[in-house]
Amino acid sequence: MLDIKLLREHPDVIRAGIARKGEDPVKVNEVLALDEQRRQLLQQGEALKSRKNTVSQQVAAMKARKEDATAVIAEMRLVAEEIKRLDGELRTVEDHLHVIMLQIPNIPHASVPDGRTPADNKEIAAWGAPPVIDFAPKPHWELLESLGIVDFVRGTKITGAGFPVFVGKGARLERALINFFLDEAAANGYTELLPPLMVNAASATGTGQLPDKEGQMYVVPGDALYLVPTAEVPVTNFYRDETLQEARLPVKLCAYTPCFRREAGSYGKDVRGLNRVHQFDKVELVNMVHPGNSYDALEEMRSCSEQLLRKLKLQYHVLLMCSGDLGFTQTKKYDLEVWSIGQQKWLEVSSISNFESYQARRLNLRYRPGGGGKPEFVHTLNGSALALPRVVAALLEQNQTPEGKVIVPSVLHKYTGFEIIG
Repeated sequence: MLDIKLLREHPDVIRAGIARKGEDPVKVNEVLALDEQRRQLLQQGEALKSRKNTVSQQVAAMKARKEDATAVIAEMRLVAEEIKRLDGELRTVEDHLHVIMLQIPNIPHASVPDGRTPADNKEIAAWGAPPVIDFAPKPHWELLESLGIVDFVRGTKITGAGFPVFVGKGARLERALINFFLDEAAANGYTELLPPLMVNAASATGTGQLPDKEGQMYVVPGDALYLVPTAEVPVTNFYRDETLQEARLPVKLCAYTPCFRREAGSYGKDVRGLNRVHQFDKVELVNMVHPGNSYDALEEMRSCSEQLLRKLKLQYHVLLMCSGDLGFTQTKKYDLEVWSIGQQKWLEVSSISNFESYQARRLNLRYRPGGGGKPEFVHTLNGSALALPRVVAALLEQNQTPEGKVIVPSVLHKYTGFEIIG
């Protein structure tokens, strides 16, 4: 969430930032009214507590002098009752304020371009060229079917649409990519976690999935748990409610998990094959850094993800996302997209985001400055390195042969144990 002090002192800046995301800034007014009410209640309560202390001392002095303190004791009881009433009212206001603060989105960084549509996103880098294919390339879903490496029909029978089953070399290719991505993350200084695949509401709130994305997550109602939409959630919550020493920063973590998303779509060519599925594999990078270093960390994470695509020899470009294409919690985001030669379109395979202190405030995740002083909130970042479904789609399409086979990129050979599929 945002800093209440920033909202109090610069409400117009916050309103403008929220409007850049295409959101209604009306809740800023509600926050300011509740904050003023809270401060008044605190002031009244402190004045009464001071009065109660004074009266208590007065009673003690009167009793020491053997004077009648009945009237003063009666006043003290009235003051105590009023303090109790004010404290209850204060808790109610603070609870309401917290709920409204959770509903206010993060604001875009100054470097983020304004816009509302994908056309407003800005291409800032590109690498590679489409492979020279002198035959009509097949889309990946046709290759998957002809090669027999993913079974959508049986996945639908087992669970439902959007839950593919990887078979034989398809399963081994998936595992090879996961291991390759994890090894590369380790080489870049990331410590691997193997987190739970379900999280509680506190964890989902900490990273911003709640109260913004309830409808996109799979829920286990009997236990009030959520299947992870991304490893970002459990990994970023690893240090929730803790204070780290500044010398430990940056904390660089990575994790592989299956990811579960209800909103994956259900019809049309854009959801065919692996384009949009309800369960998919992904390796996630998470950084917890000093506030002064978070935008350097964003570029470093982007470089890590780009290097994976270069080693796989997949043509890609990098988009700086416009303000209206940012998520609820993000201040700045890059998307990496690979070229699908079989579909003649770009496919997103990674998002790399900076949240500044927005998540850390929800998580109560701080660092203690090495030179002394009070603890401060860290900045958190995350990025896909990488999401597998569309990487697999582009890999199959860009490496297909006229005979319908697929040549496996050389960097994966030690992981797959084979060089050709088909």
